[in-house]
Amino acid sequence: MAESAESSAYDLITMGRIGVDLYPLQTGVPLPQVTSFGKFLGGSAANVAVAAARLGRRTAVVTRTGDDPFGTYLHEALRDFGVDDRWVTPVPGLPTPVTFCEVFPPDDFPLYFYRQPKAPDLEIDAHELDLDAIRDARIFWVTGTGLSEEPSRTATLAALAHRAKSGTTVFDLDWRPMFWQEDPEAARPFYAEALRHTTVAVGNLDEVEVATGEREPYAAARALLDAGVELAVVKQGPKGVLALHRDGESAEVPPLPVKVLNGLGAGDAFGGSLCHGLLAGWDLDRIMRHANAAGAIVASRLECSSAMPTPPEVEQALKAGAVL
Repeated sequence: MAESAESSAYDLITMGRIGVDLYPLQTGVPLPQVTSFGKFLGGSAANVAVAAARLGRRTAVVTRTGDDPFGTYLHEALRDFGVDDRWVTPVPGLPTPVTFCEVFPPDDFPLYFYRQPKAPDLEIDAHELDLDAIRDARIFWVTGTGLSEEPSRTATLAALAHRAKSGTTVFDLDWRPMFWQEDPEAARPFYAEALRHTTVAVGNLDEVEVATGEREPYAAARALLDAGVELAVVKQGPKGVLALHRDGESAEVPPLPVKVLNGLGAGDAFGGSLCHGLLAGWDLDRIMRHANAAGAIVASRLECSSAMPTPPEVEQALKAGAVL
């Protein structure tokens, strides 16, 4: 018997950045002196799909890689994590992006993106999208990076317009200054257009300021609601997370105590858990506490994708009140 459209729909489809993370296996060592690295699947859209898959959700990612061995590795890694890679396609002539970082706990993790001459994930084309699958997914997730260049910008906005706020549509503000020539004003009109088509916006203080011009958390959250979303989530780092819903529900949750090793993947773990909680229909406070715990667990680990927690790990951290 054929599956119904509802039963065959994905819990989550993400669209955007993918690449290979090469992270130093020595912490507190400057990159010129590092002698060994670990290789991991990376990129925010891919990591969020992995995070949700680890929590039991059916996920897929829409992105592009180089037609090279690193691209092959990313396909294999996605499948190993249980993420559908059918919409991950190669771009001949462009190398798969590689990202290096330095690890200086607890709060200094410089990133070095190698995405030249152009990242394949910015070559996503609107004409190649499976718009029906995107419309039918229970959650669709896009990122600010996807708006930074054509044809990805048009593809991202076309997908959002076709979905027309069916289900839950999340805009991860994902502000990376180097992708916008360090100019927030260049990003702001495209962020505003994306917000018109989304139901949830997620960002840290820098990101919400780019999107709204407001940095104070409550003012920024209200500005995001005014821009068209139903739920605004503002991550405040050591002050925790604030969430405001259009219906008046709110939650402000402190961070979970953790010994940070590498904070770079915490936001993506938070995002995957946020999707999981929204799909489960939890109240806002429970969603934020679960997402905070997932992010804290990944911050205590070196890698990003392979560090994404399982449900028992998140529950254990919540029960303990800390990442042990």
